[in-house]
Amino acid sequence: MHIRPIVSSLHRHRITAALIVLEIALTCAIVCNALFLIGGRVDAVRRPSGIAERELLQIRLSGIGPQADAGARTREDLAALRAVPGVAAATVTNQLPFYRFSSSNSGLSLTADQVQPTLDAARYYADESTIATLGIRLVAGRDFLPDEYMDVAEVEALEGREDTLRGATIVTASVARRMFPGQDAVGRTVYLGPAPLTIVGVAETLARPSASNGEDTFSFLVPIRLHYNNGGNYVVRVTEPARRDEVLAAAVAALESVDASRLILFQSTYEDIRDGFFRNDREMIGLLSTVSIALLVVTAFGIVGLASFWVQQRTRQIGVRRALGATRMQILRHFQTENFLLTSAGIVLGMGLAYALNQLMMSRYELPRLPLAYLPVGALLLWTLGQAAVLWPARRAAAVSPAIATRAA
Repeated sequence: MHIRPIVSSLHRHRITAALIVLEIALTCAIVCNALFLIGGRVDAVRRPSGIAERELLQIRLSGIGPQADAGARTREDLAALRAVPGVAAATVTNQLPFYRFSSSNSGLSLTADQVQPTLDAARYYADESTIATLGIRLVAGRDFLPDEYMDVAEVEALEGREDTLRGATIVTASVARRMFPGQDAVGRTVYLGPAPLTIVGVAETLARPSASNGEDTFSFLVPIRLHYNNGGNYVVRVTEPARRDEVLAAAVAALESVDASRLILFQSTYEDIRDGFFRNDREMIGLLSTVSIALLVVTAFGIVGLASFWVQQRTRQIGVRRALGATRMQILRHFQTENFLLTSAGIVLGMGLAYALNQLMMSRYELPRLPLAYLPVGALLLWTLGQAAVLWPARRAAAVSPAIATRAA
């Protein structure tokens, strides 16, 4: 296949060719950046939480007026929840991964007098059943010991003193790696303000309630027993995920039987909580996917229309070439090569536009840099689309009879 005649033909129709090249370039630029944004959103939606998502329920309640002994009432609540058929475990905690209602975070340091904390992490409160209820997997060390737990009332009484929260902590593996790179973190000391905490265990992962506060898996647990007046977040783990709705209704009834004067503010499966947290990401994935598909469809129709127009304009020329011995496959390859050259020119221009568009979004919206890997993906997609779109007009051209083409002249 000789390229020079094809280039000469395109030069004679340079305005039309330039328009299709520009269309392909714009599509390439937008689709490459859209694929990058979609990939980021998909990664966000798929982030692991580190807990037993399918088995968890959450009930959030509030009392009417202060309780004389909220700690005792909380113990009654937990006992009632654990007695519900289908409940494997129950706990009360301050927050959950990907949790819209609150986010408690604290700085962890390597020394007590460190001005700037080494990192910022989500602070989870845990009682004796929290690790088992949430399904947190420890990869090093151990769970908290019974004598390491403190009641939240005791902690509140210690506020402002240097021994506040003195004791043990469990950190995530990402925290351990950042604070003690290449070392065993178990047994090491970190500081929550002036309070020293000894790392007794390392969790595989535990996502933060909100990803906007830094590293997604920078979290730590402290052994503090909350009562329901500290947010009222009860978490229940079921034995059979298929019975979650049934168990949730029974758990709410059990709490109401303990004290009917309290208000049930929220009740849900954890999967619904997670779905709500990532709803905007999924909607953005759908929007960007729709825009990308629409652009590709419009570009494909543009290629089909241009190729069909050129087939009609060149009917006599095709007939002459067929009369001189050109095969159908040669005619087919001619149009495919012509389209490949146009698409390639559009892709080269589009890669430059894609980079410029990414720089604009980086400066305006603080988005990360477009990885170079997305450029060949976009190029391959457009090359494939171009060859598929031109196939039908090219087959029509290859089917032109030499005799009919000559008479049409």
